[in-house]
Amino acid sequence: MGSLFDELARREAAVRQRIEEIQEQIAELNGLLEAEEDRLSRLVITRETVQEVLGESAGVIAEPVTGPGPADAGETTSPIGVLTVPPWRPGMTPSALPAAYQDAVEILADAAEPIRAGQIASAMGLEDTAAKREGLRSKLKRLVERGWATQDEPGLFTLTIPVARELAAGPSSGSGDGPDGIVSSPAG
Repeated sequence: MGSLFDELARREAAVRQRIEEIQEQIAELNGLLEAEEDRLSRLVITRETVQEVLGESAGVIAEPVTGPGPADAGETTSPIGVLTVPPWRPGMTPSALPAAYQDAVEILADAAEPIRAGQIASAMGLEDTAAKREGLRSKLKRLVERGWATQDEPGLFTLTIPVARELAAGPSSGSGDGPDGIVSSPAG
C-alpha cells in the first residue's frame, strides 16, 4: 500500500507544479493583454484626435487666418490654422473655446461638485467607452493647463474659482436662461 500512496503523492505534486506553470502563463498573458489594450486605447485616441484636428482644420483653413480682432480676441490658432485652447484671462467666456471644450466648461459650470471625465462624457452624450473618456480627459487636462479648470484630486475636475466667478457674474449666452426658460447657475 505504501507505494500506491507514494505514487498518488508524486502525481499530486506533478499536477500542483503544472497548475503553478499555467498560473504563471495566465499572469504573463494578462500582462500582455493589458499592454495591448492600453496600446489600442492610445491608438484610438490618436486616430480620433487626428480626425478632430483635420476636421476642424478643413473648416478653419478655408477662412483666412488673421490676428485676433475684437470679435475673436480669445481665439488662438496653431500654425496649421486649427483653433486651439487659449489660456484663460479675465473677461473670457467659453465662446472663445472650440465647441467640445465649450461643452465641457458648461457642464463643469453646472456641476455642484468636482466631476469625473466619464460623467462629463455622459452629459455630452458621448459613448461610454475608454477611448471617449480618455479623449475627453486629455481635453480636460488641457483646460487645466490653460487655467480654465482644476484637478484637485486625480480624475476630479472643476472650474477654477476665477472662471466660475466670471461665469456667475454674467451669462455668456446673454439670456441666462437654460432650456425651457429655466435659469441655471454655475453651482448647479
